[in-house]
Amino acid sequence: MRRSPKTRTRLFVGHRAKLSELATRHRLPMVADQRTFVAAGGLAAYGVNRSALSRRWAYYVDKILKGAKPADLPIELPTTFELVINLKTAKALGLEIPPTLLARADEVIE
Repeated sequence: MRRSPKTRTRLFVGHRAKLSELATRHRLPMVADQRTFVAAGGLAAYGVNRSALSRRWAYYVDKILKGAKPADLPIELPTTFELVINLKTAKALGLEIPPTLLARADEVIE
């Protein structure tokens, strides 16, 4: 049985702590698109800033509730991305993160 991409995503997010633990145990640097994976022990994440995206969704919902036709609203692509790095995991993997990359990170978990 094939699962939808949305179901697969929930499957991975639901098991992020176990995935992070297995990746670290087997010395595999896990990079994801969501900061929750880094908070659970993954090495790094680079992806859409979900809180900024949620604010844009609220903007569209507000417009629609005020009578705008969804078909008349412009399509927007995400414009805000975030880089999160877990230094504790990097140390456990024996990796040194370059200072230039750390300087560009939006968040560094120590």
